Amino acid sequence: MKSVCVFCGSNSGAIADFAGAARLLGKLLAGRQITLVYGGSSFGLMGELARAVIEEGGEVIGVTPSFLLEKEKPLGGLVDLRVVSSMHERKALMESLSDGFLALPGGLGTLEEFFEIVTWAQLGMHRKPCGILNVCNYYGKLIEFLDAAVEKQFIKPQYRKLIIVEKEPDTLLNHLEKYQPPKVDKLLNQKKT
Repeated sequence: MKSVCVFCGSNSGAIADFAGAARLLGKLLAGRQITLVYGGSSFGLMGELARAVIEEGGEVIGVTPSFLLEKEKPLGGLVDLRVVSSMHERKALMESLSDGFLALPGGLGTLEEFFEIVTWAQLGMHRKPCGILNVCNYYGKLIEFLDAAVEKQFIKPQYRKLIIVEKEPDTLLNHLEKYQPPKVDKLLNQKKT
């Protein structure tokens, strides 16, 4: 794996462990010579993560829509900053630049971007690994929801397996690097009512 796209908050969150996990992940990415692809911001977890990669000598590619340039000041020191015209274009470019995806803690934008990428995997549009770094059980209730959706037959078990969940960044990166995608055949079981 040569590059990983990380979706995460442009805020730091309520506890210092979130920023600590972002920094540790950044150091690990640089140490493994994995290029970080991310939203380009200098703020919050996004900034912590990218700064850690750069401080350890790693490469960072930022991708941001032009309308966010003023709100989320880009981080200096990026190998490449791609400015696109829309959020849709941003996700498509991030997908094409990345060999895998993961989510650190974040808000609505993080969830939206991560789950669109997972949906693309479900539809067979890519076969790249998708993981959640569940720092301090931040995503615990979301994971419970996903498992409940499997139980209620809104998510097939093989699609639930598209999302790797780990608490430690090193373990998550190991799983992403060894990932073998499940067979996907996105045909819904349509029952006539």
